[in-house]
Amino acid sequence: MKVAIYCRLSEEDRNKQFETDDSGSIQNQKAMLLQYAMEQGWELYNIYSDDDYTGSDRRRPEFNRLLKDAEQHRFDIVLCKTQSRFTRELELVEKYIHGLFPVWGIRFVSIVDNADTANKGNKKSRQINGLVNEWYLEDMSENIRSVLKNRRENGFHIGAFALYGYKKDPDQKGHLIIDEEAAAVVREVFTLFSQGYGKTAIARILNDRGVPNPTEYKRQQGLRYKQPTMKNSTLWKYFAISDMLINEIYIGNMVQGKYGSISYKTKQNKPRPKSQWYIVEGTHEPIIDRELWDRVQAMIAHRAKPFKVGTIGLFARKARCASCGYVMRSSKMSPAKGGKHYLQCSNRYVAKDACEGAFISLERLEELVLAEINRLSAEYLDKDELEQNIEFCNNLQAQKKSVLASLASYRKKIEEYAKGIRDIYMDKVKGLITESDFVELSKDFTVQKERLERVASDSEKQLAEIDEKIELGDNRRELILQYTNLEHLNREIVEMLIDYVSIGRRIPGTRNVPIEIHWNF
Repeated sequence: MKVAIYCRLSEEDRNKQFETDDSGSIQNQKAMLLQYAMEQGWELYNIYSDDDYTGSDRRRPEFNRLLKDAEQHRFDIVLCKTQSRFTRELELVEKYIHGLFPVWGIRFVSIVDNADTANKGNKKSRQINGLVNEWYLEDMSENIRSVLKNRRENGFHIGAFALYGYKKDPDQKGHLIIDEEAAAVVREVFTLFSQGYGKTAIARILNDRGVPNPTEYKRQQGLRYKQPTMKNSTLWKYFAISDMLINEIYIGNMVQGKYGSISYKTKQNKPRPKSQWYIVEGTHEPIIDRELWDRVQAMIAHRAKPFKVGTIGLFARKARCASCGYVMRSSKMSPAKGGKHYLQCSNRYVAKDACEGAFISLERLEELVLAEINRLSAEYLDKDELEQNIEFCNNLQAQKKSVLASLASYRKKIEEYAKGIRDIYMDKVKGLITESDFVELSKDFTVQKERLERVASDSEKQLAEIDEKIELGDNRRELILQYTNLEHLNREIVEMLIDYVSIGRRIPGTRNVPIEIHWNF
């Protein structure tokens, strides 16, 4: 009779010297089971050992290898210390111990709780063991959830590993302290992004310098961190930078519970809505100061993905359609058409007749803006100071008047759409139209109302910025002196000088695209 021994330990053994070592408890299980098999006169086929796995984890590698070998009848007996070492799930007890094992001609034996499928009389005890183990799993899961919930609500860190940039405080459980070596990289990432570097560009900078990514860094620090085996798994990637830039832990807030398990029977997790996260402010020392954090979050919220000169991000969130006021999106022509970058208004696809659309190549827009900057700088620096101040105030007041007029128009249309929705609803209540007719008729009104509300919100922000400029006064001379005789633009110059550029539709019969530059001064 050939026997397969299966051992499992669910808790990490703190006495391990190396990750590849078997824990002391696993070694004890092996010794006990080997002696029992020898006393029975059974021939050992193999020992299957899963360390640091729970009895409800169906993804245990050695457990699944055992089942595969059992199906091919490579042995006659499965031997465990207890039935719960094999599984704590009643479903798997019935499926394998009482179902498939007899079909495959496999006998199951556990020596501590006397489970033996060769003994027909103890089937009920095996089922009771399975039921008790199932209850144990459920109760344990609820208890653990309750404890973890309480610790999360109180701002204690409960993860197995600290976030990159921090390490666990050896003197205070659940508290994080700064890891200066990694924290320096975190600060650099935030600073580079605020200066206009894209996420991919930042990853490339770090990789060129040989800076290990968070996973590799943990491994180098001797932490028992599972290292992916994929190609280039030690390199920084776009998403590592992206996740870092929005993680509030870096400003001293503890954020946990972004993912939750589906059930206690599986380790599968699913994302949870932000309303269910556990966020506790001021639990540890921040790595990133609030000013830098706010600046980075504003750039992310505006989807301003700054890149190097001549790339799509040069005018990100700065180019607006003159027809509808929406921010223009960047695209790239196919290689057959030259592969050039261009900007276009995507609002024309949002709803029928939403916008007539605007289109301009990035190269052409840069030329027009550069020409205007150089013209104004030469003209402006020759003007009398008083004349400049008067012109400055008049320009801002004219901009404010124009924005106020547009805002009033948007609000009037919003109210008209809202009234239209109310009127249609009353028709439904009176039975003049059906529910499906109401949904269909109100759909276009709702889409247009929401679109105008977004445009109105942008106008309100623009109005606040104009008021701020009026209050600060004229600082154009100092700014223009820094940017005279320019040959190329970069993101820093665009951010400093330009509020936004309004782009119209190409004039029929020509290649001319009308633009209107709204300056930051």
